[in-house]
Amino acid sequence: MADTVVSKSTAFKSVWVRLPRSVQCEGTMKHTKTLLLAPWYIPLQILRWEDAIKMIYEGVVDVVVEYDEEISSPSITWKLPAVIRLKKLGGRNQSGNKVKFSRQNVYARDGYRCQYCGNEFPPEKLTYDHVNPKSAGGRRTWDNIVTACARCNLKKSHKTCDEIGMWPLREPIQPKKLPLHPPVIDREVVPEEWQDFLGAWAR
Repeated sequence: MADTVVSKSTAFKSVWVRLPRSVQCEGTMKHTKTLLLAPWYIPLQILRWEDAIKMIYEGVVDVVVEYDEEISSPSITWKLPAVIRLKKLGGRNQSGNKVKFSRQNVYARDGYRCQYCGNEFPPEKLTYDHVNPKSAGGRRTWDNIVTACARCNLKKSHKTCDEIGMWPLREPIQPKKLPLHPPVIDREVVPEEWQDFLGAWAR
């Protein structure tokens, strides 16, 4: 397959990585997500398998549990990682770098909580909303984007806060660092391989 460019975004750093075109997937993969744990085994983020493989290759994580599915290149075959653990907690802002704007980082800033109804949701049930809508010149920036559930996002639509009578719970700002806030995970839909690591973080 062609080179695949992916964005590796965790709660600690974001870089662009490129997987070699020689990497092949064995058949149709059932599992495409990997659970990332903190060094002390608290769930931090749900990653794409491409990002997890790259982190394994770079040596920044340990593989805790694997799926049965495999990917391969001419020189090596990997089991798809189900659960990986950071070897150490990287200080994203120790170098003075700004927190990268991304969908997942907006969710983390807002604690995986809809900023209109105040309820927490799993990442797959969240989206983000332009506080000042695009139709009114609103931009995709830290100070104009908030986490929203599908229902609130649909209700607000393209209207301004004054027009619809909906305002964010907190003023959106660019964070200096991201909180260590585990994502809300729905135990009923996650892979069996994750179950032992969810604890009180699942619902």
